[in-house]
This record gives sequence, C-alpha cells and structure tokens, in this order.
Amino acid sequence: MKNKIIGILTLFGTLLLLTGCGLTRDLKQVNAGQETIIVGLDETFVPMGFRAKNGELTGFDIDLAQAVSKQIKQKIAFQPIDWDMKETELKNGTIDLIWNGYSKTPAREKSVLFSQSYLSNSQVVITRKKSNITKIADLTGKKVGLQQGSSGQMLYDEKPQLLKQRVKETVLYDTFNNAFLDLKAGRIDAIMGDSIYINYYVRESGEKEQYQLVETPFMPETFAIGMRPQDQQLKGRIDAALKSLEANGTMTKLSERWFQEDLSIPEK
Repeated sequence: MKNKIIGILTLFGTLLLLTGCGLTRDLKQVNAGQETIIVGLDETFVPMGFRAKNGELTGFDIDLAQAVSKQIKQKIAFQPIDWDMKETELKNGTIDLIWNGYSKTPAREKSVLFSQSYLSNSQVVITRKKSNITKIADLTGKKVGLQQGSSGQMLYDEKPQLLKQRVKETVLYDTFNNAFLDLKAGRIDAIMGDSIYINYYVRESGEKEQYQLVETPFMPETFAIGMRPQDQQLKGRIDAALKSLEANGTMTKLSERWFQEDLSIPEK
C-alpha cells in the first residue's frame, strides 16, 4: 500500500511539473537543447540528491547537474520519482535524465543510453558491531535489507551465489533511510548498498563506532547519467560538459566536499 501511495504522489508531482513546463513538451527539443531538461531522482539518496533541513534539494548530483546546466546553457528542473519506476518514467518521457547515483550496468545499457562515467562506487554491507558480523560468511542465516530497484539489488539477484543464497531472508525497502531505521532497531541484521551512501550515512550519523562495514565480492561499478537511446545530441553535450568540469577541477572539488575524497573518474 505504501508503494502505491508513493507512486500516486509521484505521478501527481510529475503532472504538476509537466504543467509548469507545458503539457506539450517536445522531447526532440529537449534533445536539441531547446527545452528544459527534467531530471528524475530519489530525493532521499544522501549525499547524491536529498532534501536539506530547509526543504531544498542538495547533494553532489544536484551541484553537478547545475554545473552541467551552465556549461550546456540548457535549463534543468528536478523531479522526485519512485526510484523503482525510473526507467519507465524515462521511457514515457515524464523525465529526461536519470541522475542520482545511477550505476551503469550491462543490463541497464540494453534500454538506457548512458553518459560517460563520472564517479567510482562499490557495494558494501553495513551491520551493527554488536552483531559480530565481520565477513560475508557471517551473514549465513541472517536478514539482509536492500533498496528496491537499486544496482545492489540487481547484483544480489543476478549473482545469488555470492550472498543471496547464504541469507535467511531478504527485505526490500523503498528507501535506504527506511532500511537504516530497521537496522538500528534490530529488525534486520545488515544492509547491502552503495559505498558512497553508506560511508556518508555513517560519517554524518555521529555513531560510527556502532557500525561495521564489510566488503563484498561484487565488482566495483561507476555512476553515470541515464537518458533515452535516441537522445544522442543531449549525450554529446553532457559528455563534453563532464569532461570540461573534470579538466577544470570542479568535479574533484565537489567530490572532496561531499565524500571527503576524490572519487571522480579522470577524463579519457
């Protein structure tokens, strides 16, 4: 029921945004650079794109999107969406970009056109220290949480022999924040998710000593921007902007601000 309510509210918000931009949005004009770009995001995904205490959207990807917007001289608007529906929203034209810690994977490349990669990421497991879970083998018979529709869930399902077959129960959440509430309450034993998010959460929680991070056997991944396969012109402009922002040091400055280290991928 909760996911249905979120979906209805998301659809209503999207319709309001489209009304503001004009219901007759021409997607070809978006591709050509003549129409506002609508960016779809999960507004709870710290530190990539989330609501600050004042209600404003902030985060690494918000700052980066705004910098890219200036580079390509095309306006950008942000639209919170149900993250599990992101590819559908993109295909239907209610958003133009998936841009919020979006991992580039072979499965997604079958239906989504990606920009060049701009950030490094990996999948890690976080547990409470008192659980005495220090390695993947210790998760045997445990309850593990993941965000529904995340790259972590995709890897978890695609390669069950690495972790899924060990655990007693898998719990899917609409947001990582809800997963952490259950972890703190002891309703689950661990969460698998993006290292960027989990490291930021632990650092900002002020309770670092209460958590244990466990490396996973899943391959490292990269974040990129997802768009419709036909939007080749838009991809060209965004890739050029990303290269420019990497070359002038903006990418490094943003990474160090949000992650306290440089996770940006050098231009090729």
